[in-house]
Amino acid sequence: MVYEVHCLVVGPFQENTWYVTNEEQQQGVIIDPGEEAERITSLIEETGTKPVAIINTHGHLDHIGAVHALQEAYGLPFYLHPEDHFLIREYPEHAAMFGVPMQGLPEVTHSLQEGELTLGGLQWRCLHTPGHTPGGMSFLLNGELFAGDTLFAGSIGRTDLPGGDTEALLRSIQTKLLELEESITVHAGHGPDTSIGTEKRSNPFLRS
Repeated sequence: MVYEVHCLVVGPFQENTWYVTNEEQQQGVIIDPGEEAERITSLIEETGTKPVAIINTHGHLDHIGAVHALQEAYGLPFYLHPEDHFLIREYPEHAAMFGVPMQGLPEVTHSLQEGELTLGGLQWRCLHTPGHTPGGMSFLLNGELFAGDTLFAGSIGRTDLPGGDTEALLRSIQTKLLELEESITVHAGHGPDTSIGTEKRSNPFLRS
């Protein structure tokens, strides 16, 4: 399986938007398109691939800002766990609260569940990792994990927003993520990459 992982840091929250391309089939999957749809579109065009879907780790406003524009441009399905659908409905309210312009309301077309998912000719393992949000998901592709705002380099996701649950977050990390191979690269929703092994050994929030 030949694929490439592309990252753009977008918007005022410096959110990591990911575009994973299948070089053999010339298709791509967009993960968490947070803002700046024009830059994401430019990246897609540069790769010469066709996007086939948007999948989101969760529904917070800094991860969904470009979804509507990309759906309009490419006619894309949008995958989100059902327990985060309420965040899409509340997007206008949250955008006003944070003073962020809303770029159009995304349309959720598919509900994510834990299990295997084939998109863009790639086999994804979808893990339900609630805590940062009730419907938080992490996506495993071979040796790479797209963890959204569940796990960061040296930190964990915040739980003081609607639907956040610290105990659930720590349980998700301990039982779903830290059980993975230590060599797996973690692509977080903000900040630099890390690895499962690094966070096991040095993340101060995960010490017993």
